[in-house]
Amino acid sequence: MADTYDLIVLGSGPGGYVAAIRAAQLGLKTAIVERENLGGICLNWGCIPTKALLRSAEIFHYMQHAKDYGLAADNITADIEAVVKRSRGVAKQLNQGVTGLMKKNKISVHMGDGKLTGKGKLTVTKDGKVEELTAKHIIIATGARARDLPQLKADGKRVWTYRHAMTPPEMPTKLLVIGSGAIGIEFASFYNDMGADVTVVEMMDRIVPVEDADVSAFLEKAVKKQGMTVLTGAKIEKIATGDKGVTATIKDKAGKAIEAEYSHVIVAIGIVPNVENLGLEDVGIEPDQRYHIKTDAYGRTNVDGFWAIGDVTAPPWLAHKASHEGVIVAEAIAQALGNTDVHPHAMDVRNIPGCTYCHPQIASVGLTEAKAKEAGYDVKVGMFPFIGNGKAIALGESEGFTKTVFDAKTGELLGAHMIGAEVTEMIQGYTIGKTLETTEAELMHTVFPHPTISESMHESVLAAYGRALHI
Repeated sequence: MADTYDLIVLGSGPGGYVAAIRAAQLGLKTAIVERENLGGICLNWGCIPTKALLRSAEIFHYMQHAKDYGLAADNITADIEAVVKRSRGVAKQLNQGVTGLMKKNKISVHMGDGKLTGKGKLTVTKDGKVEELTAKHIIIATGARARDLPQLKADGKRVWTYRHAMTPPEMPTKLLVIGSGAIGIEFASFYNDMGADVTVVEMMDRIVPVEDADVSAFLEKAVKKQGMTVLTGAKIEKIATGDKGVTATIKDKAGKAIEAEYSHVIVAIGIVPNVENLGLEDVGIEPDQRYHIKTDAYGRTNVDGFWAIGDVTAPPWLAHKASHEGVIVAEAIAQALGNTDVHPHAMDVRNIPGCTYCHPQIASVGLTEAKAKEAGYDVKVGMFPFIGNGKAIALGESEGFTKTVFDAKTGELLGAHMIGAEVTEMIQGYTIGKTLETTEAELMHTVFPHPTISESMHESVLAAYGRALHI
């Protein structure tokens, strides 16, 4: 006889497990289905362990530059195996934490491959055994995986995806990174700090192309100064792997073919949603042209009783967006089941911040200057460099800036863009401001603590209106 629930969540990543917890808090009998590790890719193979790697690289970088702080550190070396071991330990700790949260919230965990078999029906297959589950509602939170180049399949030896790059069989000597989005540039930054000779190839005309153009330009100068080679407006013409490395022919923006040898390649050209073998077609769920599941702002699919969240749906493909969707959907389901005390809100992607943990860090929320102008806004733009910030200078982190974009007519904060030390921690101030629909007046009247790098946020707002104090 099938186990019966109010809600089954298919996938336990940051969207899935958060949805399950919120549903349980609201009194729903909830189950979660996971084929691999609780916590999903983000916790086990993505966001968290990569930050552990980047932290090790950051410490190594500071040790190598100890003399800049009046200190001495000699014979500095890096042990890639130990660095990876620490990263995996962090992931394991958090995986165990999610396991504990499932028990605490009395969420039933079913390990295996889940497949939709009809309205409110799902099977879980593990080691040849099939388990049948039923529920009033089902959330699809199966995430996504790295996209391969058609002519270059990842093999884990010479050609890596992000997953291989987190547990490298050896330290690369000369590394080619294809793609300069968040994943590509983070791994480029990590391996560059760890001592590899890194080349980044980006087909668009600038690196981190979703960011504001000023941020892209600043980052390119910064990473080149660190020793990276950056080729924008470039494409891979031909690539071949061998026992000892990879030979790549790259056409640069001028049309010139460059052939070079690399020890390893990381392919970071986007994601593919995990929609295969889920039974979507059996229940009538429609994907979009890129095979992501279409939903409304509350996570509803085109079929009643089925919902979808996270990377399997539309962008932005970010863990915190998935978690927020998980809460929205859990509350919408509880409301549909008769709970009158919950009031789910629609997802507004305009207020979702993005963070990239390269060196220097990048953080942003809202419209870039170019996108704001394309949307028809008359804008006021303020920029404040970290070189004018006392705390940044004291930290030895004076490279960077904060940029804010306002509607010149209303003063509405349209976007904020930051590059430099600790900006991933500071962007939430602007995110709160956007959520509260703040204007320049409230931000100008806010008292920022001194000395902090966050003062650059205040100065940037002032600069947009010709009132900057320290530059």
